[in-house]
Amino acid sequence: MGALAQNGLTYAEGEFDRERYHELQQIAAEMLAALADAPPAVLAPLLAAEAGYATPKVDVRAAVFHEGKLLLVREREDGRWTLPGGWADVGDTPGEAVAKEVLQESGFRVRPVKLLAVYDRERHGHPPLAWHVYKLFIRCELLGGTAAPSLETDAVGFFGENELPPLSLTRVLPAQLRRLFEHARHPHWPADFD
Repeated sequence: MGALAQNGLTYAEGEFDRERYHELQQIAAEMLAALADAPPAVLAPLLAAEAGYATPKVDVRAAVFHEGKLLLVREREDGRWTLPGGWADVGDTPGEAVAKEVLQESGFRVRPVKLLAVYDRERHGHPPLAWHVYKLFIRCELLGGTAAPSLETDAVGFFGENELPPLSLTRVLPAQLRRLFEHARHPHWPADFD
């Protein structure tokens, strides 16, 4: 509904239409607030700050395997583990974005080699966000470096499929990691997508 309001505000010509879309934006903030357990006054400015035609944000995540184990980082924000990654920056290719995120969050240098999955975040059971998000999971080859926490992460490690730590569910889900391990066992599989 927030995207509908944003699109309407982008193209509305009359003042009455703009007023209706502002009302719709407020309703969207109230609905989101109910899901996020936050006051609408906090979320309404987030929705109002988005301008132009609403499009999905892009979250890139790296699948870096070493000796059968998967690289994970622990987020300072929630104390839980995830694949290195984050929002893709404007001007970066998905490969550049994911390699930069891995280096910043883990200390390891990687080379992106294959797109493993493109998922619509809304269809996989993540906790709700204010934005619609596409998640790109990219297999990366480990080139070098040493484990080094960052401003965003406080621990770095490689984990086997049956020894996964508590995950940051806003970022990655257990089923997604299981699927990445399957892709590692079957490197010729095509990319998954919704």
